Amino acid sequence: MSTFEKAKLVSKGLGFFLPYLGRVVIQQTAAVLHRWTWRNTPDAKNVVVVGGSFAGIELVRRLAQTLPTGYKAVWIEKNSHLNYSFNFPRFSVMIGQEHTAFIPYDGIASSKPRGILTRVQGKAVQVTENQVILASGQKVDYAYLIVATGSSQPLPVNVLSTDRVAACHELQEVQQAIVASQKIAIVGGGAVGVELASDIKDFYPEKDVTLVHSRSNLLNSFGKRLRDYALTALRDELNVRVLLNERPQMPTGSNMARSATLKFSDMREEKFDLIRPNSAILKDLLPDAISEKTSRIIVRPTLQVLPQDRREGFDPPIFALGDVADHGGPCMARAGWLQASVVLDNVLAMIHGRQPSRIYKPNLFIEGAIKLTLGKSHTVMYGMDEKGFDVMFPSRTGPLDLGIERAWKDFGADFAKGRTSVVAKQEHVQGEA
Repeated sequence: MSTFEKAKLVSKGLGFFLPYLGRVVIQQTAAVLHRWTWRNTPDAKNVVVVGGSFAGIELVRRLAQTLPTGYKAVWIEKNSHLNYSFNFPRFSVMIGQEHTAFIPYDGIASSKPRGILTRVQGKAVQVTENQVILASGQKVDYAYLIVATGSSQPLPVNVLSTDRVAACHELQEVQQAIVASQKIAIVGGGAVGVELASDIKDFYPEKDVTLVHSRSNLLNSFGKRLRDYALTALRDELNVRVLLNERPQMPTGSNMARSATLKFSDMREEKFDLIRPNSAILKDLLPDAISEKTSRIIVRPTLQVLPQDRREGFDPPIFALGDVADHGGPCMARAGWLQASVVLDNVLAMIHGRQPSRIYKPNLFIEGAIKLTLGKSHTVMYGMDEKGFDVMFPSRTGPLDLGIERAWKDFGADFAKGRTSVVAKQEHVQGEA
């Protein structure tokens, strides 16, 4: 890295982190005072958050630290745990650590005032003008609603199970399929496809691994520097076969297909053992607030939902953030964290009778940065700004479990206790079987 690059990196880092750290100090100080002054009242109004991934968790934490007396937070999430999806590609290949990718929610907002947060495990299926309706039939009133339901993606990006033991079993099935396969195809050259292909080849060098991508470059959302680096690592270091500009005919059925045949653009066919091939909540109340192009929820710069049918006097107190929202920023966890602060300030403004005025302005360099794995210990940090300036930091010393214990600590969970409990449950289920 040149002296100019280093200087610009320092400048960008300080320009973001110094104000950010200042806000964090103020927030934590205010949270201590809030813990002693907030009072639970029987007529408190609900600020409801639907979704428990990274953006939703950050917003729930901050609401529990800031809502005034007369309001409380209700958190609706179908899972019993956080799916730590950053580690899913690695733990789809690496055996014995998959249970650590599911972090219990118990420690979220652990220092909150008693009564300010209620967590409801269930699937929200419909929204009316003042209620969220769950699949169970339960109805939850809201004064303000925030949708943070993320996006629906197949393994190994996400799992279907809402229980930790069953979710572990899903990753174990992927592991078993990889072990039993010899000629493996991964379709899709985004970050997940690249990580999965490199991990399979590094953990199982004897396997024949092919990465198939429909575009002329891997990692289309990132700059040329990272794309070229990843392609070299895959082809030259790991001996992964990379096929670009190919959109093979996919088999029907599940996400993981065994003994499937792919047909390529030149009409040749190859047989492989393995292939890797949530805005609906508002469709009844605000169908025109869902983008036909992206299926994401259309929002204002304040992240308040923007229905195209602007009925007089109808301005729904509903916000959306994270991957489910069409906000113009990166679909990355870090972006969701920063959006949570925007939503929080605007909800608090509305509670106090003011117009929401804080605007979300994407910071591509910070929010769009990625830590990409390219095998067992090979990682590369990469960030690029709106003008094309980028930085890249390769490393060959990454931990095999990608530092999962630190993630548990960040979310207030007991790593040792959590590992023991889920393993015991798995053994119990296996014993009953």
